Amino acid sequence: MIALLVVIHVLLCVLLIALVLMHSGKDSGLSGAFGVGGGASAYGGSSAIVERNLTRITIVVAVLFFLMTYVLGTVLT
Repeated sequence: MIALLVVIHVLLCVLLIALVLMHSGKDSGLSGAFGVGGGASAYGGSSAIVERNLTRITIVVAVLFFLMTYVLGTVLT
Protein backbone atom coordinates (compact mmCIF):
# COMPACT_ATOMS: atom_id res chain seq x y z
CA MET A 1 0.00 0.00 0.00
CA ILE A 2 2.76 2.43 0.91
CA ALA A 3 4.67 1.59 -2.26
CA LEU A 4 1.60 2.46 -4.36
CA LEU A 5 1.23 5.80 -2.56
CA VAL A 6 4.89 6.59 -3.15
CA VAL A 7 4.59 5.74 -6.87
CA ILE A 8 1.52 7.98 -7.20
CA HIS A 9 3.36 10.75 -5.34
CA VAL A 10 6.37 10.54 -7.66
CA LEU A 11 4.13 10.59 -10.75
CA LEU A 12 2.32 13.67 -9.42
CA CYS A 13 5.67 15.31 -8.73
CA VAL A 14 6.93 14.73 -12.28
CA LEU A 15 3.60 15.87 -13.75
CA LEU A 16 3.64 19.04 -11.64
CA ILE A 17 7.18 19.87 -12.74
CA ALA A 18 6.23 19.36 -16.39
CA LEU A 19 3.12 21.51 -16.08
CA VAL A 20 5.01 24.37 -14.42
CA LEU A 21 7.64 24.26 -17.16
CA MET A 22 4.94 24.40 -19.84
CA HIS A 23 3.66 27.77 -18.66
CA SER A 24 4.69 30.66 -20.84
CA GLY A 25 6.78 33.27 -19.11
CA LYS A 26 8.56 36.33 -20.39
CA ASP A 27 10.52 34.36 -22.96
CA SER A 28 7.78 31.82 -23.70
CA GLY A 29 9.67 29.20 -21.64
CA LEU A 30 9.45 25.53 -22.44
CA SER A 31 5.88 25.95 -23.62
CA GLY A 32 7.17 27.28 -26.94
CA ALA A 33 8.77 23.91 -27.60
CA PHE A 34 5.40 22.17 -27.21
CA GLY A 35 3.31 24.82 -28.97
CA VAL A 36 1.32 25.93 -25.92
CA GLY A 37 2.29 29.58 -26.13
CA GLY A 38 2.73 29.44 -29.87
CA GLY A 39 0.93 32.60 -30.86
CA ALA A 40 -2.22 33.54 -32.69
CA SER A 41 -1.96 30.94 -35.45
CA ALA A 42 -1.90 27.97 -33.10
CA TYR A 43 -5.33 26.88 -31.79
CA GLY A 44 -7.08 29.51 -33.90
CA GLY A 45 -5.81 32.45 -31.87
CA SER A 46 -7.04 31.07 -28.57
CA SER A 47 -3.71 30.81 -26.76
CA ALA A 48 -5.18 32.64 -23.76
CA ILE A 49 -7.75 29.86 -23.34
CA VAL A 50 -5.04 27.23 -23.57
CA GLU A 51 -2.94 29.07 -21.00
CA ARG A 52 -5.93 29.41 -18.67
CA ASN A 53 -6.72 25.68 -18.93
CA LEU A 54 -3.06 24.88 -18.32
CA THR A 55 -3.21 27.02 -15.17
CA ARG A 56 -6.32 25.19 -13.96
CA ILE A 57 -4.75 21.78 -14.55
CA THR A 58 -1.60 22.89 -12.74
CA ILE A 59 -3.62 24.02 -9.72
CA VAL A 60 -5.51 20.71 -9.57
CA VAL A 61 -2.30 18.68 -9.80
CA ALA A 62 -0.65 20.90 -7.16
CA VAL A 63 -3.56 20.34 -4.74
CA LEU A 64 -3.39 16.59 -5.37
CA PHE A 65 0.36 16.69 -4.77
CA PHE A 66 -0.05 18.47 -1.44
CA LEU A 67 -2.83 16.10 -0.37
CA MET A 68 -0.68 13.11 -1.26
CA THR A 69 2.19 14.62 0.70
CA TYR A 70 -0.07 14.96 3.72
CA VAL A 71 -1.36 11.39 3.36
CA LEU A 72 2.17 10.01 3.06
CA GLY A 73 3.25 12.05 6.06
CA THR A 74 0.48 10.63 8.22
CA VAL A 75 0.93 7.06 6.97
CA LEU A 76 4.69 6.99 7.41
CA THR A 77 4.73 8.47 10.92
